[in-house]
Amino acid sequence: MSEATALEDRLPFDAELERLGRALLSHPEPLCRECRGRVLGRRGHGLTNPERALLLARRLTLDPPEPTADRPCVICGGLFDALERWAVRCEEASGPWEFRTFRCGSRWDPERLAREEALWLTLGSPWGESARVAFNRELGKLLERRWGKPGDQEPAELVLLSDLPSGRVELTVAPLFVEGRYRKLDRSLPQTRWPCRRCRGRGCDACQGTGKTYPTSVEELLGGPLLRLAEGSGHAFHGMGREDIDARMLGTGRPFVLEISRPHRRSVDLERAAEAVAEGAKGRVELVRWDFTTGDRVERLKEARPEKTYRIEVRPAVPEAKVKEALPLVTLRPLEQRTPLRVQHRRADKVRQRWVREVRWVSCTDDSFTLELRTEAGTYVKEFVDGDQGRTHPSLSELLGQPLTVSALDVLAIHDEEN
Repeated sequence: MSEATALEDRLPFDAELERLGRALLSHPEPLCRECRGRVLGRRGHGLTNPERALLLARRLTLDPPEPTADRPCVICGGLFDALERWAVRCEEASGPWEFRTFRCGSRWDPERLAREEALWLTLGSPWGESARVAFNRELGKLLERRWGKPGDQEPAELVLLSDLPSGRVELTVAPLFVEGRYRKLDRSLPQTRWPCRRCRGRGCDACQGTGKTYPTSVEELLGGPLLRLAEGSGHAFHGMGREDIDARMLGTGRPFVLEISRPHRRSVDLERAAEAVAEGAKGRVELVRWDFTTGDRVERLKEARPEKTYRIEVRPAVPEAKVKEALPLVTLRPLEQRTPLRVQHRRADKVRQRWVREVRWVSCTDDSFTLELRTEAGTYVKEFVDGDQGRTHPSLSELLGQPLTVSALDVLAIHDEEN
């Protein structure tokens, strides 16, 4: 079987295709073979659009008007003939960026796309393929051959948008994601960057021009070295919950995902970054582990509702027997916790039910006693102890019949999939 016969077998003719073909090839305005074949773009298997146009002309023995310099293709205006030029522009635009996968997109003059749809309606074609779709595909195939990298990937690390009217290529660079666990050993360190409330991050006398309430944070200590090595434009921190500033995060640590926006480098040496974290954190934060991950981990992290185990030091001292007598009452029913006064400015004022799963006596001193408790996600532990002016019921203060406060709080474990 000849190559020509094999191609013809992929575009079987019938009366409808012959009718459409004669109308298409008799069209008075010039169409390039790509745009002509695209009128049948969803008819025939394993053919390019120019091959469809060629087979149609050969079968019907008609010579349609071809585009010239003076009369370019009425649909694309010669854009498909300029694919090599657009490939070069894409290479120039992507030059500074490291990426493994990419995807092509394009922005067209709306009049050209409307003209194409009008042609389909005029000819009565049910098989038309959009010029935008075809351009993106053909440019992607050309770049795949040049770069040896897979195109048309979802999610793609680099998206190249060819703005055809302006002649420019715009880039969308996917973030770099790293997932890990951290331990926080400093009781004066917030989890994320805390903008100054007076100037809202602009810099003022109160924050000494830093724009921050606290000099640094877990986010900055972990994200700073990674940001520098990835040559990104910024970082965002996503934690599986957060501990209070004055609380330590111990045990196996808290899960987190760091998101680096617009990274120029993706093959970051994470061991080198971890060494930089250890040097900069100076014992305030410990990186338990981290590794590369994908963006969908952020949503899964935010949706997780693991139970947590805490150690709390409570003041003043209360007789051990009295505390142990009250502890069994803690787990008999859920706490009714109205939004605490300390977070009411940023959370909806409502009543939440939370369970204390387990609670046990640990030790005591002359002026305090220590408990460990395992709670449902979202339990306000400090308010469970002091009652928050009656907004948490029952509270340990209520059960023991005297005012209590938490003098030290540690998160010992987050009972997620790893624990």
